[in-house]
Amino acid sequence: MSSQPPETETHEVTLSRDEQWVVHAILADYIDDAIDSDETPPAWAVELLEAVESGDNTEVLTGFQTRRLAEAMGDYLEREGIPDQDRVHGSDVADRLEAHLESHGTA
Repeated sequence: MSSQPPETETHEVTLSRDEQWVVHAILADYIDDAIDSDETPPAWAVELLEAVESGDNTEVLTGFQTRRLAEAMGDYLEREGIPDQDRVHGSDVADRLEAHLESHGTA
C-alpha cells in the first residue's frame, strides 16, 4: 500500500470524542467495503483511521485527506436513517472541514 505524496497544505482539525467516533465509523466502513470487494483500502482512509485512533483530539490533515474526509462525511450525512447523534456530530465535523478548505481556497 502506497501513501499519497507529501503535501504542504495542512489543516489542524480538533475532534471531540463523539466526533472522533463518527469519523472512525465512516473510515472503518470505507476500509471494510474495500476489503469486502477484495480491493486494497484507500491509503488516506487507513492513515486517517490510525490518526483518529491515536487518542489525540487534534489531527493534522493534508489538503487531500481533508477533501476526502469532507466528501466521505457528506456522503454519510446524505444517508437515510443514520442516528440523530451521528448527524449532529458529523455535521459539525463536515462544517469545520469545509471551513478549512474554504479558508485555503481549495473547496
